[in-house]
Amino acid sequence: MRASVIRRSAVAASAVSFALLLTACGGGEKAGDGDKGAAKEATSAAPAAPAAKVLTAAELEKAILAQGDVKGHKVEPAGADEVGKPGSVTVDKAECLPLAEASSGIALGKSAADVTRKVMEEPKAGAEKPSFEGMTEKQIEEALASTMAVTVTIDKLASYEAKGAADALASLRAAATACTGGFTLTQDGEKTKILKVTETKVTGGDEAGAWVLAADMEDGDTMAVKLAAVRQGSTLATFTAVNIGAAVGGKDFPLPTAVIDAQVAKVAKQG
Repeated sequence: MRASVIRRSAVAASAVSFALLLTACGGGEKAGDGDKGAAKEATSAAPAAPAAKVLTAAELEKAILAQGDVKGHKVEPAGADEVGKPGSVTVDKAECLPLAEASSGIALGKSAADVTRKVMEEPKAGAEKPSFEGMTEKQIEEALASTMAVTVTIDKLASYEAKGAADALASLRAAATACTGGFTLTQDGEKTKILKVTETKVTGGDEAGAWVLAADMEDGDTMAVKLAAVRQGSTLATFTAVNIGAAVGGKDFPLPTAVIDAQVAKVAKQG
């Protein structure tokens, strides 16, 4: 890994800026597939379910995670420079746009309202944030791997009219299938090359899906960007997670399931 990449990554991690983190670095299985037949039978036999409640902006604010909702995590509003804005992301392959938007914290499709939070895993006891001042490339890499091995998640809630939430998740699934070989996204003039997209597992809500985007970090290194989406009624929750320490140390990190489960449960109570 080049020293400049490490240093830019260190600055991004120190600022806890998700959007900057993606650009600085060079950058679930489909729920219910096995039960489609049974679900179709049950649907034809049972009366139509009532339309799901479409949460207002105020209700989404109540449903979004707050400080204290997830043990061992800090929850705060996402800054303007930490998520993308509608129209700010472009891709070299049109079919990959839903992946690019969701991974940048942008609500998919035409939402009625949306709200965003940043959820950061708290460092282990005794861990101190390094200053990086005067460090060599090797020292920076070791410091990042040991003290920045925390997962930062952008948690986005969006509500939709009619089948909007289901359609948004379907568009994300279609994009993941079409873009397994990768794509390039551009945000605020910075290009990020996604080398490949693979499915992983997540459960919850009425339907859910999760994927891992391998972002190019130069010199053959990659950084995992983990994306999950869970639909609860007319609300779609998307989660984009990165872990700079794991990336620098060449290690994997798990999906932030504690964050996902807490958020989906809170949406269910609000709906």
